Order: sequence, then structure tokens, then C-alpha cells
Amino acid sequence: MQVEINQLELRYARLRIRDEVQQAKLLASLAKDGQQSPVMVVAGDEPSRFVLIDGYARVAVLRELARDVVEATELSLSEADALVKVHRLEGERRRSPLEEGWLLEELMERHGLRLAELATRLGRSKSWVSRRLALVTVLPASVQERVRRGQLGAHVATKYLVPLARANAPHCQTLVTNLQGHRPTVREMGSLYSAWRLGDGQQRARIVRSPKLFLKSLDADEPMDEASEQLLNDLRSLGAIARRTTRRVDEGAYRDAASTSRDRLVRAWTHARRSFESLSAVTTPWEEQDARPGNADGDPTSAP
Repeated sequence: MQVEINQLELRYARLRIRDEVQQAKLLASLAKDGQQSPVMVVAGDEPSRFVLIDGYARVAVLRELARDVVEATELSLSEADALVKVHRLEGERRRSPLEEGWLLEELMERHGLRLAELATRLGRSKSWVSRRLALVTVLPASVQERVRRGQLGAHVATKYLVPLARANAPHCQTLVTNLQGHRPTVREMGSLYSAWRLGDGQQRARIVRSPKLFLKSLDADEPMDEASEQLLNDLRSLGAIARRTTRRVDEGAYRDAASTSRDRLVRAWTHARRSFESLSAVTTPWEEQDARPGNADGDPTSAP
């Protein structure tokens, strides 16, 4: 059936992420071939009104094309049942974990479904439902809004910003605020999160205060192949861990430990020292090469 776009209630628009690339492709397709698949709606609270369940991207593009009507299929279901059905069918595109979390939160808060019922109706485990809900519980609302608008990638948010928010929600919010105007890649956000996680208090504060400056410093380096870049990250991590461990020893973590704890710490240090000695044996030639006459650096302290 055909429905006028102004008859639609778009109450679930916030459950989806705006993808500019996909919108552009859809715009070109609809402009050339017209609407090929109907959107899904259910009856609204008033006569001649419909609640849009699936097809938000198509409706947005049709509006851009100044179209007044949309092809629609009316589902004879409640809103909650229709949302569950569409999720299981994955009609428009597969949802990200955050979008799934928003849907679950909506089904619980607006429609009163419980966790166990959600798991059963979606064909998922209760732990899966809990994990998805945790994403939208932990991540600050302002960060989620950036994801909705497409200013942050959903994968970036799920993989790095969620654990950052669990550890320090204000830092997560400040970091995203100071990234304004820049949509970080997965690699860039991975570098930011790794540096934040391994840094001390002052280093973390600098990273969240000036994340774009931090990324700019990374871009200034020469491009590296994948294996070299992984090795560089490992070496940087080792340095950061060594500095952090030194600080903890200086603060008395070993001195104040119980005797049984000290025994475990000594054993752990023995294993770590042996690993460092093995690493030192294979990296000593780097320092010798770096200190040769004519080397651009000429100072052994500048070795990796």
C-alpha cells in the first residue's frame, strides 16, 4: 500500500545510526530506480496514522527527493512484536551492537519486556541481552548521540570507548568532545585508547585534553609495514609498563606487601627479568648499529 510520509510517526529513528555513505548510495538508487522494497509499519494510535518500524533510511532519502508517498507493508502486530520481528529478519541492514542495545533498552523501557523474555523472543541468551544493554548503560549519552549522528563509528565506540567509559566515564566524554570535527578510524582510536591505558595520570589527562594533537604526532612518523608497526607498539607498551612498574615500586608496593605476596612478586620479577634478558640479547645489535660513526642519530640512547 502507499502511505503519505506525513502520516508516519518516526518514534524509533533514534534506534538507528545515520550512515552518510549508505545514504548517498540509497539516494542514487532511489533516484534512478525508485523504491524497490516497502518499509514496514504498524497502525498508530490515531486513524490514518502509522508507526514506522523499519525503513528509516528510505524515508529520509525519499524526503530528500521531495517525494510525498512511500510504499509500505502494514504488520498486524503490536509495536513490540513488530520491532522483534524486524530485528530477526534484519530487513534493512544488520544492526551494530550499540543499535541492538538501543533496541533492547526501548523494548524494556517503553514496552515493559523483561530480560528473560527478550532473550527468548530474540532467540538469544540472557547473557547476550545483558552485554548489549551494558553497552548503552556504560557509554555516556553524549557519546551515544555522536554515534547516532555518524560522527563516531559504532565499532570504534564498542571496541574502545565502552572499556574507556567503564574505567573513567568523564575521560571518555572529554576525549570525544575534544575530537569534535574529526571522525577517528579504528586504528586511531586504538592508538588513543592504548596510550591512555598505559599512561600515568598526567599522560592520560594530556591525551583526553588534546587527542587530535596526539594523533597528529603519530601521523608525523614514517609509514611502516604491519609487522614493524606491531613491534613498535609492543616496544612502546614495554616502556610504559616499565615506567608504571617503577613508579609503583617507588611508592612502596613491594615494601608494604605481606611476606607471601613478596614471594610471588619476586618470582614474577625473575620470570620478567629473564624475558627482558632474552629481548636484550636480540636487540643489542640495534644499539650497536645506531651508535656507529656516521649514523644520523649517533647516540646509543636514541635506540628503540
